[in-house]
Amino acid sequence: MSKPRLIDQTRNVLRLHHYSIRTEENYIQWIKRFIFFHNKRRPKEMREKEVGAFLTHLAVDKHVSASTQNQALSAILFLYKRVLNIELDWLDNVVRAKRPKHLPVVLTKTEVRNVLENITGTNQLVAQLLYGTGMRLMEALRLRVQDIDFEQFQIIVRSGKGNKDRVTTLPEALVEPLKKQIAHARIIYQGDLAEGFGRVYLPFALDRKYPNAGLEFGWQYCFPSNNRSTNPRTSLVGRHHLHEKNISGAIRNACRHVGIYKRVSSHTMRHCFATHLL
Repeated sequence: MSKPRLIDQTRNVLRLHHYSIRTEENYIQWIKRFIFFHNKRRPKEMREKEVGAFLTHLAVDKHVSASTQNQALSAILFLYKRVLNIELDWLDNVVRAKRPKHLPVVLTKTEVRNVLENITGTNQLVAQLLYGTGMRLMEALRLRVQDIDFEQFQIIVRSGKGNKDRVTTLPEALVEPLKKQIAHARIIYQGDLAEGFGRVYLPFALDRKYPNAGLEFGWQYCFPSNNRSTNPRTSLVGRHHLHEKNISGAIRNACRHVGIYKRVSSHTMRHCFATHLL
């Protein structure tokens, strides 16, 4: 049996270590760019000098941000350490992209209220959740039905930053809206089941350990997508959660509508949550 291609090997190792689909796609793209930058040379033939040249090219010629350069570095280090089992020495010859020092944008309580009032439907509920709990956007969109504890007014945030779980407070004002949203999710779920679908993606290969768990309502997303889609890893058709662009766009549009021209994003709601608690 022939050995898998390097890119396929990398995908397999990424999945073995439970990296998200988004990280997998980003890492694969950076590894491809690294290889093409060096005229398709095999990474096994290259070391610190070639890695440094690529990272310097990104900073000097492509003018990428520091976070983008760091992501490229992380992808290449993963390739060498985890896939090729090669330890690279410290890269001290790399021109580092400058990291800008931006103060986080924080809205006043009145501005937050005006923005939230000008968002409608599910987008509004997600935005309220970000402000009311301090969750990150993807943490909110990945919420499963079983992660909300209405009795104790708590939400369990699974696999947050650093792949850690944590508990955050559920504001009482969001209890009834969330219950209505879950009732809506149940209707969608029952319709999917009736059409022979209803299986949702489970993290960390839980679907192999618990084959029927993906069909249970508790594992369904609180904010299901309007359409079913094909999972790129399993090729199974199911219903994922809402796309983050829906929420981000709704927040930006609401800001323009009420005359707020600060650099507001979905993450701004998290900053506002933390600041308004002080």
